[in-house]
Amino acid sequence: MNYKTLQELVSLAQSEEKEFWEIVVKEEAISQNTQSELVFEQMRKMYQAMKRSVDQYDPNLKSPSGMSGGDGERMRRYRMNNEPIAGDFLSKIMETAIMVAESNACMKKIVAAPTAGSCGVLPAVLLVFEAEKGFREDRIIEALFVAAGIGQIIALNASISGAVGGCQAEIGSASAMSAGSVAYLEGGDMEDILHAATLALKNLLGLACDPVAGLVEVPCIKRNVSGAINAVVSAQMALAGIRSVIPPDEVIGAMAAIGREMPVCLKETGTGGLAATKTAKIIAGSLA
Repeated sequence: MNYKTLQELVSLAQSEEKEFWEIVVKEEAISQNTQSELVFEQMRKMYQAMKRSVDQYDPNLKSPSGMSGGDGERMRRYRMNNEPIAGDFLSKIMETAIMVAESNACMKKIVAAPTAGSCGVLPAVLLVFEAEKGFREDRIIEALFVAAGIGQIIALNASISGAVGGCQAEIGSASAMSAGSVAYLEGGDMEDILHAATLALKNLLGLACDPVAGLVEVPCIKRNVSGAINAVVSAQMALAGIRSVIPPDEVIGAMAAIGREMPVCLKETGTGGLAATKTAKIIAGSLA
């Protein structure tokens, strides 16, 4: 990979007079020793799998633990039968994030984006943007490569694993990836993309990974919703010209440092945070 930081990726794109996403496709094609067109079509298959994870959502399914299932349908009914506080557009993103994350908990097929625990964030944003704003699918695929490039660099310089960096590494990374993709879809330049991702990541620095009973359900599913909405508002700030005072790559470095300093009990062990509450212990005991 010819870039190791976000700034290097942008500089490479500028020197080759290419879009952000085109550099990511090119580098992936080189790494796979294949053609860029084939890489693009591989990503299309990922996006189609994201669509299926929503299309095949079953509101009647419950996860094996019984802790999750049906909330996506509750959100949909609320949106359909009320004037939602967040408005129709953001409400659709919220319900989609829950549907995908619940599908994961119910053992249905999802796309790790970048992880199973954060699988609802990126699909929620991109599927609703395509449906509501009429973007052609190819442009959504391009946005997915924007997200992939951001995720690659976070993984390289920090982590996308809750066991290593806490939930900031999972929901935080997914939110940053989604924010960058939204900035691209909305016509933002490379600076907008970088700062959208950075603002989103900053908002979730230090987020603990504290799954109740060690399962990717509570509080993970609802955090997918927050990550998706955070992505949209962060992208809007960036598109308005708001910039992160701390440069993007330094924010990723801070994320890595926080992950190293975070206690082990807050890194996917299911022994700290919400997982250590009285109710969580009762739930864990009942599932043992």
